[in-house]
Amino acid sequence: MNSIKAFLYKYRHAWILSYAFIYIPWFCYLEKTVTRNYHVMHVALDDFIPFNEYFIIPYMMWFLYVAGTILYFLLTSKDDFYRICTFLFSGMTISLIICTFFRNGTDFRPALDSGKNIFTSMVAALYRTDTPTNVFPSIHVYNSIGTHIAIMKSEALRKHRLVRAGSGILMVSICLSTVFLKQHSVIDMIGAAIMAYVIYGIVYGYNWSTEEKKVREKALS
Repeated sequence: MNSIKAFLYKYRHAWILSYAFIYIPWFCYLEKTVTRNYHVMHVALDDFIPFNEYFIIPYMMWFLYVAGTILYFLLTSKDDFYRICTFLFSGMTISLIICTFFRNGTDFRPALDSGKNIFTSMVAALYRTDTPTNVFPSIHVYNSIGTHIAIMKSEALRKHRLVRAGSGILMVSICLSTVFLKQHSVIDMIGAAIMAYVIYGIVYGYNWSTEEKKVREKALS
């Protein structure tokens, strides 16, 4: 019993994860109520992007990518944990507010042959469980960017080049998956990137030159 109390006390900063009790009910409410008479998010570039079922792999890896990074920082760095949670949860809240007052969705999901291969079957299952509404800005894109930023800003991970490079590749793959699976419009991705830029300045600051100078000094020392 004492060991359990000690564990809970050590990681008491996990309280911030109770945000899930706000986000999940709110998101589910929007999924059930925003079903028609919504603004269709679409730009011309969407029509030139082909559907590709293989992008379901990075799309689904998003859950492990984001949750795994949050868990890592929960256990290793309270400061990094608070920063990534602040970044992610701020954007997620803004997204919910936008979708509440600006009902939006897409209308270009293709007809699928779910028996073609396991990947189309996975996409078909995704389409059945996830409505084509509440798409702007894309939380998949926003959280992927936020997770990669947290990894890149971590002092503990600064020397782990493979981890940082792998994170960058996975982030880009996840972002691309949202449009290649026809889950989102390009405008949803752009909106998420703009929101990430704004929230970055609030959480981390825009001290690009100072940060680069510190990195160079550490590399030379």
